[in-house]
Amino acid sequence: MTETALSDMQVAHQLADAARAVILPYFRQAGLGAENKLEAGFDPVTVADRAAEEVMRELLAELRPDDSILGEEFPPFAGASGRTWVLDPIDGTRGFISGTPTWGVLIALSEAAGPVLGVIDQPYIAERFSGSQDGAEMTGPLGTKLLSCRATSSLSEAVLFSTFPEVGTAEEGAAFRCVADQVKLTRYGMDCYAYALLAAGQIDLVIEAGLNAYDIQAPIAVIEAAGGIVTDWRGGPVHDGGRALAAATPELHAAALELLNWRD
Repeated sequence: MTETALSDMQVAHQLADAARAVILPYFRQAGLGAENKLEAGFDPVTVADRAAEEVMRELLAELRPDDSILGEEFPPFAGASGRTWVLDPIDGTRGFISGTPTWGVLIALSEAAGPVLGVIDQPYIAERFSGSQDGAEMTGPLGTKLLSCRATSSLSEAVLFSTFPEVGTAEEGAAFRCVADQVKLTRYGMDCYAYALLAAGQIDLVIEAGLNAYDIQAPIAVIEAAGGIVTDWRGGPVHDGGRALAAATPELHAAALELLNWRD
């Protein structure tokens, strides 16, 4: 098969392979520095973030030269195809520099209505979660299996994840706690891995705020392919970022949405 005959999902896997190879030599290595991108707060970026995005952009220039690119670390590239590859080379850089294996490489292919495929790759533990209209699957140390969100329908039986206990603003945090007070278990700090766990049928809800497009597009594609639902806190599209609610079932989604009851 020639490179030009590669399917979009095969291209996505090549991007993930390339990013994995670049990132792993930096993980848990002494002396890895991190620059702070924020004047107020802490939003780190490392040489591994930039190197991984560079290698993915180089591959796309070869394999999909007409497609646009939206990445976290470099300016957007405007293509002519109407399609956009959305890249987060290391989602969870705080976890990466802390040595936890909960960060990941996020890759999505997006059209006007949102992402049509997505990949969440965790290089260190060699787990990869992918989804598209053809279905959802994961590969890892135990082999390959299909992904399917679990059937939890009651908040009282649900497991909820978010990256930060604060969630966002004070008002957003208060809305989040309205849901957290009703669930069986709430956990924090998993970054994109939480969305992968939802698609894998391990947890039931992820609620976050302050996201960018590159944070959420790959999770949307993977979770929806596994049968779940991802929207904003009003039930609308969230592929441009903002406040995200990911749920395993329509019942859980509706119950969480009612409690969030977001109003600008």
